Amino acid sequence: MDKKRQVKGSEDLLALLRDEQKKAGYISEQFIERIAQSMALSIGEVYGVATFYRFLSNRPLGRNVIQVCKSLPCYLKSSQLIVDTIQVELGIAPGQTTADGRFSLQLTNCIGACDQAPAMLLNHDLHGNLTPTRILQILRTYH
Repeated sequence: MDKKRQVKGSEDLLALLRDEQKKAGYISEQFIERIAQSMALSIGEVYGVATFYRFLSNRPLGRNVIQVCKSLPCYLKSSQLIVDTIQVELGIAPGQTTADGRFSLQLTNCIGACDQAPAMLLNHDLHGNLTPTRILQILRTYH
């Protein structure tokens, strides 16, 4: 396959994965297998793309996805305290979802808010300059 067709195939794959994420809420193993077969790719190639991007998930997530930045600026500004506060309040660790399906907690690399460290995304909403008190206020506004 020439380089131009290879890039186009990668764009098509990513578009299909994003569409499935929107529709189903995650990328299932069955979907990965179907796409791999239909695009003449290995399951490993599709799985690699599906797990590389932070906006894609290979398991169901809660209605509200919390992504706490774990980059150096946030770390130096006590991002672990933010993670600890969320864990205690929601009763979940990073990578988990609450039993009621309301929240999922993820750690992620830079979210582009170093000037507001520590920061997190809750769904697509940026929250910066976080404190434990502010975290609790924010969590209570999401249902």
